[in-house]
Amino acid sequence: MNRVVIFVMDSVGIGALPDAQNFGDCGVNTLGNISAATGGIHLENLQGLGLGNIEGIKGVTAVDNPLGAYGKAMEVSNGKDTTVGHWELVGLHVKKPLRTYPDGFPEDIISAFEEKIGRKILGNKAASGTEIIAELGQKHIETGYPIVYTSADSVFQIAAHEEIIPLDELYKMCEIARGLMMGEHAVARIIARPFIGEVGDFSRTANRRDYSLDPFGETLLDYGKKLGLDVIGIGKIEDIFNGKGITEAIHTKDNLDGIKQTIEYLKRDNKGIIFTNLVDFDAKYGHRRDAMGYKRALEEMDAKIPEVLEALKEDDIIIFTADHGNDPTYKGTDHTREYIPIVIYGKNIKEGVNIGIRRSFADIAKTIAEILNIPADIEGESFKALILK
Repeated sequence: MNRVVIFVMDSVGIGALPDAQNFGDCGVNTLGNISAATGGIHLENLQGLGLGNIEGIKGVTAVDNPLGAYGKAMEVSNGKDTTVGHWELVGLHVKKPLRTYPDGFPEDIISAFEEKIGRKILGNKAASGTEIIAELGQKHIETGYPIVYTSADSVFQIAAHEEIIPLDELYKMCEIARGLMMGEHAVARIIARPFIGEVGDFSRTANRRDYSLDPFGETLLDYGKKLGLDVIGIGKIEDIFNGKGITEAIHTKDNLDGIKQTIEYLKRDNKGIIFTNLVDFDAKYGHRRDAMGYKRALEEMDAKIPEVLEALKEDDIIIFTADHGNDPTYKGTDHTREYIPIVIYGKNIKEGVNIGIRRSFADIAKTIAEILNIPADIEGESFKALILK
């Protein structure tokens, strides 16, 4: 095999995990509930590959002769966020939950941050990003104080209008916060959340930047890089892994740009792993509880699938999957604890094979390691034997 594409449809969960109630998520099903709430969802191309044949999936019809292999996976790690999900996808189990701050950050942290940036801050609470910008945006413009907030995830987020705090200064603030939020206060990500517009009409821009922790152990990406393979991160992949294990990276403006860049890299002469994340499903529609927007974005992506498949070479494989759920029909604005889909396609993949319910997202990593002959001491159980012709 030449290359494997890990194509992450960010937050496209397909049903509550058995322990979902422990995370406050009862009856969640991102894909199924979107379909039910919007009068049906049409994903003709993913359906043809086997998406609708996955056990328990709702809203997408099964086909008689799927062109790919298919199944779903449970999450072993203790969490339901981007970092935990992606780390497990490449072979790490996060057993100890990453630190969260549902009541805001401690006074000593905020005081130290304010001293280092030379300004006061606004916010310091858990909130929806769009809502807190609407709430505090005018005061931010009047004072020049950045808006600091968090969520149910392990994050320290800093929002600022691009005309009030320039991007380079916002990014510097994030680097300062990253230095403070370590040790006992370590959070998974510091996130720059720039926005533009006027009061009453603010919108976040594509200039988001994430400052992550290094993964606590070696991942599939590290082992692939050591072997001399290309490990290409498209979208926010580089940020999620703090650059660790990545040989080349490109940030994207939106889902369609992520798909375009994936196709461009498939046309190039590289060998190894292409790791793509399409974040709009999560950021623009899941967190904002916009089921109709989520549906349209999924259908827009699905229409581009033939172009992606056409760009695959004879010895390439693509794995369509997710990292967690974010059911827009559920209460609150946070991620949801769900199964993720696994749909695998390539000229060397058996058609219509059901790989069942995998016990960990890391089974994807172990399978890729075997397919690409990467010696990797990572979690997971390979399903290579089930899917290769």
